[in-house]
Amino acid sequence: MRFWLCILLFALLTLSGCRHREVFPVEPRIEFVRLDKIDNGTGVDNQADLVIYFEDGDGDIGIDEGDTAPIFSLDSEYYYNFFIHYYEKQQGVWTEVELPTPLHARLPHLSENVPEAIKGEITITTFINNYSSPYDTIMLSCYLVDRALHKSNTVSTPEIIVKKWN
Repeated sequence: MRFWLCILLFALLTLSGCRHREVFPVEPRIEFVRLDKIDNGTGVDNQADLVIYFEDGDGDIGIDEGDTAPIFSLDSEYYYNFFIHYYEKQQGVWTEVELPTPLHARLPHLSENVPEAIKGEITITTFINNYSSPYDTIMLSCYLVDRALHKSNTVSTPEIIVKKWN
């Protein structure tokens, strides 16, 4: 009896030491979590923290700061790996606006153990106030691209009312 108890205890300890490995597709997947507006100190909404949940099956999200090889060079479509598009509600119609400076970002490596399934949240601080526009209702849409150039789904924020200058 004691022998079987030892075997059972050993089996339980062995199984409890096994980590459950999550499995996700190699294409990244994202979800909108929230957007926290940042007041510039004068009652005007200038920036916001955009929080996005992500999953990636092989963990190859991220570009090194100095990584400017041709596919990630400054003039490449993939210089950025997190893309943010800015929309204004203009007379009731959502219109994409090309801002003087893109809102896109270069995410750093999110995992050092590639390939591995990863998940978590990304927070990007971005501008939300188009000072050259009278429109105060905006929406952001975004997606990310991993190092293998797999594109995630696109998500959008709910409409955001931006406090402008009085």
